[in-house]
Amino acid sequence: MSKIPDDLVFTEEHEYVQQTDQPGVVTVGITDYAQGELGDVVYVDLPKPGAKFGKMEPFGTIEAVKAVSELFCPVAGEIVEVNDGIEGDPSVINKDPYGGGWMIRLRVKNPKDLDELLSPKDYAAHIGQ
Repeated sequence: MSKIPDDLVFTEEHEYVQQTDQPGVVTVGITDYAQGELGDVVYVDLPKPGAKFGKMEPFGTIEAVKAVSELFCPVAGEIVEVNDGIEGDPSVINKDPYGGGWMIRLRVKNPKDLDELLSPKDYAAHIGQ
């Protein structure tokens, strides 16, 4: 059974969004369910700070032993920080997807877009939990 923290919102494509202490900035990563489905993560390709993405635009790729998958930006915004730690050790995504395995921090263009994401309960139903 996958961990689904109560303080996050989710996409149907298995990204999570977590509020930060900075107003308008969120942390984005992949869910525990997604890392489990992918298997051992061996490489992540992430954008540089300053890059801008529209809602559900691919912002990078994640490569695992089983597959390569695109990463989708849950809401429109600008990258303000990238987790450089996972470039050197992408296995952190498997061990701690909601902590050290985060991927990007994003300044949200329209905060109301966050309201359209899945609640923990809705995400659990989406993955059949």
